[in-house]
Amino acid sequence: MVVAGGGPAGLMLAGELRLTGVDVIVLERLPQRTGESRGLGFTARSMEVFDQRGLLSRFGEIETSAQGHFGGVPVDFGLLDGAHQAAKTIPQSVTESVLEGWVGELGADIRRGHELVDVRDLGDGVEITVRGPSSTYVLRADWLVGCDGGRSTVRKLAGFDFPGTAASREMFLADLRGVDLEPRMIGETLPGGMVMVGPLPGGITRIIVCERDAPPRRRTEAPPFHEVADAWKRITGIDISHAEPVWTSAFGDATRQVTEYRRGRILLVGDAAHIHLPAGGQGMNVSIQDSVNLGWKLAAVVRGSAPVGLLDSYHDERHRVGARLLMNTRAQGLLFLNGEDMQPLRELVAELSGFPDVARHLAGMVSGLEIRYDVGGGSHPLLGRRLPRMDLDRNGRGVSTAELLHPGRGVLLDLAGNPVLHDRAAAWIDRIDVVTARLAKGPLPTTITTTAVLLRPDGYVAWAAPGTHGDLPMALERWFGPAKL
Repeated sequence: MVVAGGGPAGLMLAGELRLTGVDVIVLERLPQRTGESRGLGFTARSMEVFDQRGLLSRFGEIETSAQGHFGGVPVDFGLLDGAHQAAKTIPQSVTESVLEGWVGELGADIRRGHELVDVRDLGDGVEITVRGPSSTYVLRADWLVGCDGGRSTVRKLAGFDFPGTAASREMFLADLRGVDLEPRMIGETLPGGMVMVGPLPGGITRIIVCERDAPPRRRTEAPPFHEVADAWKRITGIDISHAEPVWTSAFGDATRQVTEYRRGRILLVGDAAHIHLPAGGQGMNVSIQDSVNLGWKLAAVVRGSAPVGLLDSYHDERHRVGARLLMNTRAQGLLFLNGEDMQPLRELVAELSGFPDVARHLAGMVSGLEIRYDVGGGSHPLLGRRLPRMDLDRNGRGVSTAELLHPGRGVLLDLAGNPVLHDRAAAWIDRIDVVTARLAKGPLPTTITTTAVLLRPDGYVAWAAPGTHGDLPMALERWFGPAKL
């Protein structure tokens, strides 16, 4: 297996594959991490992902918040069930460092300074040409996954269609030292545009500058700081030219998504598959969740325990999520990037968000907590959703549902001591863990009756009793391949 791109999406995917023993080479064009952090923190959904792989403790003490926004309108994630919160001000560079350490421990071959320059799908495998530090060489792999960002080389060379809308404006992001600015939240607009200010650890101040009607430019390198400072002064009237830039970046509001997440032996994940305005801190988080959705499926196909058709569910499930991401970030951009003519709409959205159902809807959309996959018919309310973290009593020992998922395997959780379930799952015991336990405490409402759940390795419920159409062996075969004779 070859993964192109060593950012959060590529590293997460490599880790998921290595958990199951699949050999992985990660090709990263940059010789070392830049230390730049476009993303800050991660959503509740990503916290769940890291928890189910035993990674949360590696981030140290995590400050959390239940507050977010939709286009500048405050959103309270706590409305959903009171348990979901997002991690604050964890730089993307820290997330990458944690993931790289984990992936290295699992034995992935991470090659920095190695750039994919050509690819051919041979039908039964992929031929990849790589430019390394000292020479160009060719790799042969069963599969290639492009996790190489919004300007994905893999996407272009493999000929994926990438429809959407081009950027209509340019924005700046910069981390600065030696400047004292009042915090400004997203949603505060000025006659000349929109600016945001947020304090970061270590005396760093992050600013975002969106000058109204600033045309997009195709840049090959970061913008010089004087451009950022000049735009800031035109909008705010404040001179920040004396500040020391830690780094600067330019981005636009282009919105595009590939029409298919897989072409033959080549797949795309994260920004390689979808680009959008960075609104609501969703980009890195959706990319990580793409990787977790694909990883266990691709591993099963590589190992031969599941048919290639299982990969169709990756496109079916994540393309819909990506399309919804593009829709909501475009809507947010309309709210907070435009002028006074958009003020009535801002006020209307703020008013509507005061209704509990609307507030929950917006919170679920931005956080990803609304996601429900089509895993088959049934009336059980957990079917197709992530199982919330629950504390269990397993033979007198406390264990959480997140801990059960640490190995990256499926889990059949028997909450009623039903020996019939164990018999029916016996033919899949090489791919799933069967666990008998009782619920100690957890966020399940008392109105939900659950005697057993089948969890996919990504934590989503594929079967639940009572209330699922079809029996357990059908669900096991659909998600874990044919029974072992």
